[in-house]
Amino acid sequence: MDSAMISAVIKYASLSAALLVALYASLLGLLTTPFFQAQVVYLHKLQMTWFKDLNVPESFGFLRNQVTPFTIRSADGGDLYAWHIVPLELYRQHESELTAEPSGFACDVTSRVSFNLLRDDPEARLIIHMHGAAGTVGSGYRVPNYRALSAGQPEKIHVLTFDYRGFGYSLGNPSEEGLKLDAISVVEWAINTAGIPPSQILVFGQSIGTAVSLAVSEHYAMQSPPIVFAGTIMVAPFADVATLVATYSIAGTIPILSPLARFSRVFGYLRTFIRDTWLSKDRIARYVQTNEANEKKYRLTLIHAEDDWDIPWHHTETLFWHAVNATSTQGVSYEQVQQFKKESKTDLGAAGSVTEWRTRNGVIREEILKTGLHDVIMGNPVISMAVMRMLAAADPSWR
Repeated sequence: MDSAMISAVIKYASLSAALLVALYASLLGLLTTPFFQAQVVYLHKLQMTWFKDLNVPESFGFLRNQVTPFTIRSADGGDLYAWHIVPLELYRQHESELTAEPSGFACDVTSRVSFNLLRDDPEARLIIHMHGAAGTVGSGYRVPNYRALSAGQPEKIHVLTFDYRGFGYSLGNPSEEGLKLDAISVVEWAINTAGIPPSQILVFGQSIGTAVSLAVSEHYAMQSPPIVFAGTIMVAPFADVATLVATYSIAGTIPILSPLARFSRVFGYLRTFIRDTWLSKDRIARYVQTNEANEKKYRLTLIHAEDDWDIPWHHTETLFWHAVNATSTQGVSYEQVQQFKKESKTDLGAAGSVTEWRTRNGVIREEILKTGLHDVIMGNPVISMAVMRMLAAADPSWR
């Protein structure tokens, strides 16, 4: 290779590198703007329903009128699109009544058979489902997730899922306060309109939905008198947005801000531009502290797969430690928690491991699975078991 060719190769390599640096710098600049940040954090413009109509749940694999689409009014006036999903055995028992009704969107959900089956059954349990970023109530692995949630008791466990503002058919623009307000509005509907006692409501969140579920659980625990649900299950949670962006890679391969995480001053400066911080590690600590101080029974389950490409599983370790640390006024160090795991963790082999921290008031459970990715895990039996374990603990007489 002569010197001219070498020079040309070096020139084009330098230009390519300069172009990549310029593109990356432009990306960083865009990430400091609230609008672009929202697009990246929530990905709410990605519908991922593949031209299907959410008002036709049968096209997502449900039975006729097993799902009732309707809206819930958010506290600040927006309409939140929601699905009420009837459990399968209950559907079988009332199939003729359900199929006789008109299908599609319900302008008055309280007039529907499915609503009455939920409201009028004192043994009914309701899971309020808070989904992750991107898509809608009908996207991806969320439909198998709904089936897994009610599989343990397919006569009694109803599922209520909804799209936050800016997602799917719900209008508006997402923000931390907005999503929290939306979730509180859905809980209020469940308690006041459907008449479900908080002790019979289980809050479920996945990915960014875990941050929403924690915010809601904390909000109600801090009321006077305090309100505590049957439990909160979080799948693939994260400690906070700053920690997430320091570790996040698209499809586990393309880093966003992790290359800058080693430069503390630069990364610290960029952190000041984060609008929606979603400080889950702090919220889980306050939630536990509040319930311990009030001597209220509480249950938390954190589930994460080691092969999660989107959110590394060590985020769950961090949240578990912050929750455990909050159980004691003296605190529990990270090293103490690791030693406790070493002595008490249940090794399930290829299924992963389980650690439980128990106090007189609460149970904090960490499940680390070997496999399950970020979304596939949601339709797996581990989810059904987590739900049944929590509901049985909340009311041992319930079967």
